[in-house]
Amino acid sequence: MNWILFALLTVVTWGVYGVLLHMGQSQMLPSGTLDAEARYKSFLFVGLAYFLVAVLAPLALLMMQGKAFSGYRSEGMFWSLIAGITGAIGAFGVLLAFGAGGKPYVVMSIIFAGAPIVNVAYSFYNHPPKDGWASIKPQFVLGIVLAAVGGYLVTYHRPDKPAPKPAAATATASPIKPGA
Repeated sequence: MNWILFALLTVVTWGVYGVLLHMGQSQMLPSGTLDAEARYKSFLFVGLAYFLVAVLAPLALLMMQGKAFSGYRSEGMFWSLIAGITGAIGAFGVLLAFGAGGKPYVVMSIIFAGAPIVNVAYSFYNHPPKDGWASIKPQFVLGIVLAAVGGYLVTYHRPDKPAPKPAAATATASPIKPGA
C-alpha cells in the first residue's frame, strides 16, 4: 500500500500547487501587476524547480546505483520527454488561466475535476478493458459523472461570481389615456 502514500503526497503537493503558483506570479514584479512578464518569469522558476527536482535528484539516485548513463531505450526516452512537455504545457496553461482572470480555487478545481475524465478516456483508448464495457461498473461511471458535476458546481457557484441583477421593475397599472 505504499502507492497510496505516494498518491496522497501528490494530492497534497498538487493541491497547493495552483495557489503557490499564483502567489509566485503575483509577487514576481515589484508593482504586483499580473501581466505576461510576471507569468513568464514565474514559469521560468517553475522550470528551474523541475530541473532541480526532476533532473538532479534522479540523476544523483541513478549515479549512486551506477546506472546514470546506461540502459536508456529510445522509446522510453521519447515518451518520457512527451510526458514532460505535456506537463509543462499544462503548468503554463495554469499560469495563462490565472492571467486571464481565473482564481486558483476555480482554475485548479476545473483542472483536477477534468483531468481524471481525460485520463480515463485516453487510458481506455490506449488500453481498453479486456471485456469491453461489460467490465465497467456503474460506480466507476458515476465517479466520472460526479467529477464533471463537481467541476461544474465549483465553477458556477464560485465565491467571486457576481450576484444576478434584479429584474427591472414593471409598471403594474396601465397609464390612463386622456379622453378615454
